[in-house]
Amino acid sequence: MKKGIFMIALLFSVQMFSQAIYEDERYVPETDPLVLKNLDEWQGKKFGLLMHWGTYSQWGIVESWSICPEDYGWCERKKGSNPSNYNDYIKDYEGLRKTFNPVKFDPAKWAKAAKYAGMKYMVFTTKHHDGFNMYDTKYSDYKITSKDVPFHTNPKADVLKEIFNSFRGEGISTGAYFSKPDWHNENYWDPYFPPFDRNVNYDPSLYPEKWQKYVDFTHNQILEILTNYGKVDILWLDGGWVRKRDQVNIKENYDEKFTENESKNGFIKHRVVDQDPKMDELVIKARQKQPGLIVVDRAVHGKNQNYLTPEGRVPAKTLPYPWESCIPAGGGWSYTPDAKYMTGREGIHMLIDIVAKGGNLLLNVAPSPEGEWDKGAYDLLQAYGDWMKVNSTAIYNTKPIEPYKEENICFTQNKAGNVFAFYLAKTGEDKIPAEVTVKSISPKKGTKITMLGSKTSLKWTKEGNGFKVVIPESLRNNLPAKEAWTLKIEAINR
Repeated sequence: MKKGIFMIALLFSVQMFSQAIYEDERYVPETDPLVLKNLDEWQGKKFGLLMHWGTYSQWGIVESWSICPEDYGWCERKKGSNPSNYNDYIKDYEGLRKTFNPVKFDPAKWAKAAKYAGMKYMVFTTKHHDGFNMYDTKYSDYKITSKDVPFHTNPKADVLKEIFNSFRGEGISTGAYFSKPDWHNENYWDPYFPPFDRNVNYDPSLYPEKWQKYVDFTHNQILEILTNYGKVDILWLDGGWVRKRDQVNIKENYDEKFTENESKNGFIKHRVVDQDPKMDELVIKARQKQPGLIVVDRAVHGKNQNYLTPEGRVPAKTLPYPWESCIPAGGGWSYTPDAKYMTGREGIHMLIDIVAKGGNLLLNVAPSPEGEWDKGAYDLLQAYGDWMKVNSTAIYNTKPIEPYKEENICFTQNKAGNVFAFYLAKTGEDKIPAEVTVKSISPKKGTKITMLGSKTSLKWTKEGNGFKVVIPESLRNNLPAKEAWTLKIEAINR
C-alpha cells in the first residue's frame, strides 16, 4: 500500500464518480455458494482492523517502498548510512532484521481493544513487498524467526500465530495480507539484473522456468499460511501489478502513462509487465485448504477479487458490489513517529458515512518497533467502542437506503424494515438540536421513533415528504452517546 495520507469524504470530487463508474463495470460476481454466504456475512460486519508491521517500523518509513527504485517523493530514501547510494541503502535496509526485537509485543491487548471498538474482522501483513516474513515460513530465511533476528528466541516469535490466536479468542475473524511481489526473492528480482522498478526485473517470457519457480514459491507460501495457522477467513493480496496481461491491456496502460503526462520525455517511472501468478490455480488450491475463503486480489479485474478496496478514500456514493475503504487511523500505513490520529468524532463520522453507502471500514493501526500501539490508537478505539455500545445495531447487518445522506444526517436500514437516521454533530455541537428535520424519509402514520440508548418515545410530525422530530431537553442534557446520535424509525412509507 502506498503512502498513508488521511483522507475523508470532503476530499472527493467528480473524479471519484468516474472512478466509481469504472469500478462498477469491472466487478465480476462470485459464484461459489459458500463464498457468497461468507461474503454476505462479511458485509454485515462493517468494521475491521488492518495492521502493517515489519522491520521498516524501525525507520518510521512508508513500509518497504523505499527499496523500490522508482522516483516518487513518497518512497524516497532518507535513512541508512548512505541513502544516496542505492546498493548501500538496500544493505542497510535488509540489515534492519538484525535489530528487530519487538519485546513489548502483546497481541492479546490489541485484540481486546479491537473487540471493544466493535471490530469484527482483522487483516495482518504476513509479508510486504520487501519479502520479510512475519511468520515462520519454511520457504525463506528472511523472516522474523531467523537466527539473525533478535526476536527469534522470544516465545511469541511467530507473530502471525500469536496474532491470529489472540484475535480469534476475542471472536474476531482473521485475514492474511500477502504481497504477490517479493523484492527479496531471487526469482522476482534476479541478482543478475538490476531492479528497474516495482516489477519483476527480467522478462518472464524469456525465462519461463525462473518465473515458474517464483509462482511455485508464492503458491507454497500462501498455502503454508492457509495450512498452518488455523481458520483464515480472508486472503488479502497486495501488489496488483503482478497479474496476467494481454497485449491490449499492456497497450492501454502505456497509452495512459503518456496521455496523463507521466512521460512527457519518454521516461516511465514504472513499466507494465505481463507477470502471471496463476491466480485461478492458486484460488482453487486455497479453497481446498480453506473452503469458502474470501479472496481479494486487489486491483485485478476478475473473479478473484471478491470485494473491492478503495485505498485511503471513501467513495462518493453507494457502489453495487461488496467493498471496504482501507484508511490509516493516524500517520501512515506503517509506524510513524509522533503520528497524529483521527479524533473520535472524525473516526465515528467516517464509519457512519461508509456504512450508509454500503461499505465496510478497514482501519489501519501500525505497531511500533517495540511491538506497541500508540496511545492515540487506543484512544480512538476507545471512542469507537463507547459509541458502538449504544449504536451498533444501526451499523451491523444493515443496508443502504436512499438518499443515504442528507446534509449531516446519514441513513441505514435493517432486515426488519427499521430505518436509522444518524445525526452527525456539526462543528461546535456537543448535543443534538431540540428539533431535527429529515426531508427524505417518511415514517408510517403512528410509527414509533426513539433515540438509540433511550427508551423515550419521541414526538414527531409529518413535514412535506419527511418529518420533524422533537428531542426533549431532558434527553438532550443526558445523551447516551457522543459525536453522533441515532434515531430509530420503526417503519417508513415505501
